[in-house]
This record gives sequence, C-alpha cells and structure tokens, in this order.
Amino acid sequence: MKRRTVILATVLICFLLISPYQVLGNEKGNFRIYVDLWTNQLFVIKKEKVIRKFNIAPGNENSPTPIGIFEVTDKSKSWGGGFGTRWLGLNVPWGKFGIHGTNRPELIGRNVSSGCVRMRNKDVEQLYEMVPVGTKVEIAGPILGEGKGELKSLSVGSKGNLVQLVQQRLKAAGYYHGNADGVFGNGTKQAVKKYQKENNLPQTGSITSVEYRELGLLE
Repeated sequence: MKRRTVILATVLICFLLISPYQVLGNEKGNFRIYVDLWTNQLFVIKKEKVIRKFNIAPGNENSPTPIGIFEVTDKSKSWGGGFGTRWLGLNVPWGKFGIHGTNRPELIGRNVSSGCVRMRNKDVEQLYEMVPVGTKVEIAGPILGEGKGELKSLSVGSKGNLVQLVQQRLKAAGYYHGNADGVFGNGTKQAVKKYQKENNLPQTGSITSVEYRELGLLE
C-alpha cells in the first residue's frame, strides 16, 4: 500500500493541530469541547483548563465522524435505544450528527458509530448538564482516514470532510464559487469538470485518486 502524504490547506492545519489544552478565545460559558479522534477521548475545557475527560466511540472508516469546529445546537433527553439517555446536536452542514449515549457501553473506545460521538450514558449525562447550547465543539483527527485503504471516489451525492477539502482546494484555485459545505452537488461537479478540462483530465465530474494527486492532496 502506498504511503499517503496529506498536504492540507492552512485553514485545516489550524484546527487539526490544536492541542486539547488550548482554547480558542472566550465563548459562551467559557466552555469548549475537544474531541480527539486519535485517542478516542473527549475533553471538556473551561477557562483554558481541562476539567473533564471521557472515553468515546466515534465513527468507523466507512462512516467517519466529521472533523472541524462546530457548536451544540440543541439538547434533549431520553432518545432511547442506541442513542442512550442524552443527545447534544451539532451543526454539521452535511448531515445530522451529535454527541449521545449508547446501549452498548462495552464498545466505548472503538470506532463503531455511524459518525456520531458515542459516550457512556453516565458520562453524557454529566456533559449534558455542564455545557449549554452554543458551546463550541472542536473535532480533530485523520481527515483522510486511518490509511487502511484507498481514498474513496467522490461524485454527486457524496458528503463529508473529503468533499469539503476538495471544495476548499477548488475554491482556492478559482474553480469553485459556492460554500465549502461538504456536500457534492452540481456546483461542485461543474467545478471539478472545469478543473479536469484545464488540466487535460477526462471530464467525469468525479474525484478519483488522479484528481486527489493533481489537487495536491495525495502523493
């Protein structure tokens, strides 16, 4: 398997390299949540100090947890089933994701969810009481996956951080003029086709390993 070298845009480097012991300024309640997908841990930070640390179960390789800086948009109790006893929704632009409990506590620590951040019920109940709606949530981890396989191809309908990263690259190069929202729509397709045309590539409107390399995201 070829070694993959990630060359990220400056904006991505900024949030991927931040330590869980750093805080991004003063925000509502002086709270931050930092989710570390390398160690599968969630940190609650208040006034530049880590005050709680919890083990989590994030998404797997096929349904990864979104990476970026989001915020808690809603809170609710007793979703039940696989969502456990508490839910904290996040404003991820390409889908419904959140931090919630679980009915399978034995899986905490493993990458087994469909993209949400799972916690033990007793832990998420503590978190629920500590942080208000509007709390910033920073999720950091391997944006191109864990290196266990090839990067997946992208086309209309694809969603997630890879789409967002491609959009940012195309936008910086002047091909894409929409929002880098992680949703591969027709605007992204047309931008990809324009990029392919000007770089003498087949005009498929899709992203494969060829385009990843041309965009400088893979070597």
